[in-house]
Amino acid sequence: MVSQQSHQAHAVPKLSRSAVTAVAIFLAAHLVLLVGLATPEKFVFDEVHYVPAARQMLGLTAAQPMLNPMHPPLAKELIAASIAAFGDNAFGWRYPATLFGALAIAAIYLCGLALFGSQRSAIAAALIAGGNQMLYVQARIAMLDIFALGLGLLAIAAFMHGFRRERPQALFALAGSLFGLAAACKWSGLFPLGVCIVIVAVVRLMQGWRVLFADAKPGDWYRPDLWPTFRAQHAGLCFALLPAVTYLAAFVPLYGLSLTELIEAQRRIFADNTTTAIAGHTYMSSWPSWPLLARPVWFLFEKTSDDNIAAVVFLGNPLVLWAALPALVVVLRDFIVARRWDAFLIAAFYLGPWLAWALLPRTLGFIYYYLPAATAASLALVYVLCKERLPRWTLWAYVSLAAIGFAVMLPISAAFVGTSMQTFNRLMLFQSWI
Repeated sequence: MVSQQSHQAHAVPKLSRSAVTAVAIFLAAHLVLLVGLATPEKFVFDEVHYVPAARQMLGLTAAQPMLNPMHPPLAKELIAASIAAFGDNAFGWRYPATLFGALAIAAIYLCGLALFGSQRSAIAAALIAGGNQMLYVQARIAMLDIFALGLGLLAIAAFMHGFRRERPQALFALAGSLFGLAAACKWSGLFPLGVCIVIVAVVRLMQGWRVLFADAKPGDWYRPDLWPTFRAQHAGLCFALLPAVTYLAAFVPLYGLSLTELIEAQRRIFADNTTTAIAGHTYMSSWPSWPLLARPVWFLFEKTSDDNIAAVVFLGNPLVLWAALPALVVVLRDFIVARRWDAFLIAAFYLGPWLAWALLPRTLGFIYYYLPAATAASLALVYVLCKERLPRWTLWAYVSLAAIGFAVMLPISAAFVGTSMQTFNRLMLFQSWI
């Protein structure tokens, strides 16, 4: 009894420290993302689609025809709430994105805690994710992807924390509810939910077959005794019913409880996400090219003087994303050869949200679809850099290197910074980047 009380007393301060650190990371990231947010004061890239849809929700424009019906409404509802609070201006359009960008960085910290059990490693993962231009750029524009990312990563963190527990029901239920909200922002939020469903199904199937590893180890991703109290009805509740309820709840402000209109809304979204009858786009790219950063998307490029420009490119930090590729090879090796559960989860939540795009029939794709996988890649980098045979300083040396890469690319990542044509030309390493 004394030992149990001592363990509980030790666990509470540890949990409190983690919660305080997560909040501190969120607040710091939020403040960084706010700097220069209202520049430029005009629409940038796809804001031309989503801000008018948010205005329509507020009754600021004609109610018909419905604008942007090809995506679920939650992110646009959040943009509308921000416009109502801060005004119909650039800050009002973009402010919610900074909240969910900061949430994504805090969620990566929580994922790192679940995987590595170390504050040091979890903080490093958050810093690397924050130093990747992809997240920074997407968190400062009124588009849908950052909302799905923040909620999806928080759901992944809940799933990872529940993965090794005897009773994962509560955390899996939280994950499912958050996945529903992520999908209510953009249907790509369904991809990590699908990963969770496949993981649970595979584990349960192997347990049903009474699979045993001859040399079973505590760190195996599969164990016959995994989740002994987690039943089929729990899985249905966590990964089907709760996601459906939270997803559909986002439609109620627009359609009420009309079943016919709810079904029609889903039909429209499905038709748009599966169609192949979409014209090409200057910045389109295919999913195999995304990890290589072959074709970025220019959100903004305009001259501010004879030799100065304001530029926002969705590209990513090459020092993070190119370095992540060999790290992911190591992760896959350790999953296959050593059966490590942490390597298994990192590989699953990197490959799943990326390769899911290969299954869709539509040919129009953009590198910002790679954002969830690119953010999860920070976990692969920390996994490799924290291996025992590497010196402890290696991790922080790499974090510093990633920060340098972020600083170098900042002039073409934030319009308020601006840059010269000479610097722009120096940063464009490949013709395909222009």
